Amino acid sequence: MPFVELKNSPRAAGVRPVQIHYRDVGTGRPLVFLHGGWGYGVYPIERQIAAFKSHVRFVIPDRSGHGRSSPLLTQLPTDFHQRAAEETLLVLDALGIERAVLWGHSDGAVIAAMIGLSAPRRCERLILEAFHFYRDKPGSRSFFSGFANHPENVNEKIQSLLAADHGAERWSEVVQRNCRVWLKLAAASTRPGGALGEDLYDGRLREMKVPVTFVHGRHDPRTEPGEIERAHEALAGAEARFIEDGRHSPHSEKESWRECNGILRELMANK
Repeated sequence: MPFVELKNSPRAAGVRPVQIHYRDVGTGRPLVFLHGGWGYGVYPIERQIAAFKSHVRFVIPDRSGHGRSSPLLTQLPTDFHQRAAEETLLVLDALGIERAVLWGHSDGAVIAAMIGLSAPRRCERLILEAFHFYRDKPGSRSFFSGFANHPENVNEKIQSLLAADHGAERWSEVVQRNCRVWLKLAAASTRPGGALGEDLYDGRLREMKVPVTFVHGRHDPRTEPGEIERAHEALAGAEARFIEDGRHSPHSEKESWRECNGILRELMANK
């Protein structure tokens, strides 16, 4: 079971050293997959690995606090995406990966975009799936508040996937921590005189120098009206690939995974 050891991580305050578990499958051009806020196990990329492992090296780290990586000792601060971006770069350094395609899903897409802004030379391309642009997500407040208070209300299938990923004792903490920090983000961005602005990138997306492709389900329940259009406007040179039958995880949904594989095939053929 592969791990890298970091002396410390900006994401895992008070934990030293930090053990990061990762999956390393396939051979060829490196693609780093950054999972969403509930971890890798809920929306895995097994279908993509099966299709492309003969010529794509998939590297899939569990962020600290997820999966088999070191647990977190504190709740997530509102700059958790940026801290995760810095941790990811430390992991890539430890693995000797100088440059790769970054494919981020949901919170992982935010993290991938932040890496693209801070370390563009490390990124061949960004694939941003189920992307978040706004800090405040009014349409998801009931989702976040409900599971922040009662993670046991997650359906049984998702509970089993979470337990397999994080362990029976830790999965509810992962869910609560992620939901609570999104509620904190919303509160800080809407409070009069709040320090946080509307978008997660403080208006910097237009500075992106890395090729970007959005992959987005038309029926994503975590997307606000007009949100992905605002993100595309900020990233004027980006390509947007909308999955008509997709929801929050087109790559793993039975209605859309084949279409996502076709997109990935195109993107990985381009240098």
